[in-house]
Amino acid sequence: MGELEGAAQYNMFSGIVEEYGTVVAIEKEHENVHFTLNCSFANELKVDQSLSHNGVCLTVVWVDKENKLYKVTAIKETLLKSNLGLLEVGSKVNLERSMMMNGRLDGHIVQGHVDQTAVCKKVEEADGSWYYTFEYEFDLQKAKMGYMTVEKGSVTVNGVSLTVVNSKNNSFQVAIIPFTYNVTNFHTFREGTVINLEFDIIGKYLSKLNSFN
Repeated sequence: MGELEGAAQYNMFSGIVEEYGTVVAIEKEHENVHFTLNCSFANELKVDQSLSHNGVCLTVVWVDKENKLYKVTAIKETLLKSNLGLLEVGSKVNLERSMMMNGRLDGHIVQGHVDQTAVCKKVEEADGSWYYTFEYEFDLQKAKMGYMTVEKGSVTVNGVSLTVVNSKNNSFQVAIIPFTYNVTNFHTFREGTVINLEFDIIGKYLSKLNSFN
């Protein structure tokens, strides 16, 4: 899930991660946590701009353009529902700026509101690509509302738009090509890595419509 206040709730993403940034500082303030990150386009960011972090929409609150640093704040609810609370100094975080409405949608519609976390259960190399198996807590009532995967459907893993294979009640696989492996933080995933999941919003709408039948 993303932040519930400010501009963040009105932004949309495509799940095409631009690059990964690196956490350089973490500061706790009451129940909030401030993350300072470094990335190549930090000098282009503005205060109050929205940015997806591992699929979580957060608002930029401070920018140091000269050193290519910026800061975002995560509230308690976000920390509990996502993997941001597990970040450490040196962690790699997938980044995507919000979509421009005059551009193409190369991935799928991503809100930046993480639904829940999942755990990486297996990483398999397959002649130049990688297959990742993820397992998540299955809830029948939530599944009826679209909180599930379907074969060849879309899912967002740590902010990356991907196509589902081997969809089961509480697990699924995705295939990762070398470009995605290197540009995102997928190359850091190991068995036991906790990742953020956002299920397809279109599936949620269709499930809602079907509930009226």
